[in-house]
Amino acid sequence: MYNVFIDGKEGTTGLQIYERLEKRGDVNIITLPEEQRKIPEFRKKCLNSADICFLCLPDAAAKEAVSLIDNPDVRVIDASTAHRTDHDWVYGLPELSRERRERISKAKRVANPGCYATGFISLVAPLVKGGIAAPDYPFAAHGVSGYSGAGKKTIAVYENTERDKALDSPRQYAVTLSHKHLPEMVKECGLSVKPLFIPEICDFYCGMCVTVPVYRKLLAKKYDVKSIREYFAEYYASQNFIKVASEDDTPAFIPANELAGTNYLKIYVSGNDEQIFMASVLDNLGKGASGAAVQNMNIMLGLDETYSLI
Repeated sequence: MYNVFIDGKEGTTGLQIYERLEKRGDVNIITLPEEQRKIPEFRKKCLNSADICFLCLPDAAAKEAVSLIDNPDVRVIDASTAHRTDHDWVYGLPELSRERRERISKAKRVANPGCYATGFISLVAPLVKGGIAAPDYPFAAHGVSGYSGAGKKTIAVYENTERDKALDSPRQYAVTLSHKHLPEMVKECGLSVKPLFIPEICDFYCGMCVTVPVYRKLLAKKYDVKSIREYFAEYYASQNFIKVASEDDTPAFIPANELAGTNYLKIYVSGNDEQIFMASVLDNLGKGASGAAVQNMNIMLGLDETYSLI
């Protein structure tokens, strides 16, 4: 039996992790009464009595939680942005390489990836690693997400029957081009140039699509659509949760909520002789957050990574 503490269980990601774990027979979830959950001395006791701690907190609170841990056996999975580029933490995207999966399995500190970052990195990191795209390629990306990724307050706004009509429309944000996921995108892809990234929140609950178009003539290796699709298919061939769509399986319209409720990520590659379209579709609450966190926990505990995930 593994003792698990979710610090921040009341938030969207924490609640999703709780719901994924509560029916498991191998997990004992440590809980705090409502009146104690923000008091450091009670949180410290829970943090230090767990085998695995999930931090589902704002960045500053996540760093505080880590400072409260003095038991060397406690292992931490941080769902915040706080430690994603910290060299002392392992970035928790096991599909990047066999070496990354091995590091996660042995790690005491794992930084859970951001949702948009997962979509972007799954497309760009293999291209750079394979020498298909240079580290200074001028990448641009567009992301579309359901409103659940913005947290409980935004969910309440979207689900208010008297809401502003502007919420009926997709809304672009982070228009200063300084989204919080950019640092991990740059680091994990080995980029020397920060990509242009435009995210968009839309009127559906969960799901996400991250698109990255490229010019074939600007690639270091002049791969065409078929070659890149085959490259991705081989790169992710042994993975449980990342799949690559065939040409026949690529629809005219790609729905961002196609994989809602799952921990899967699906890659589409299309385009023409000059321009190549790549897209990652995932659930922002699944492979983009809580599902990925549970997957990392399974790997850290030496379990089947698919256990309790769909």
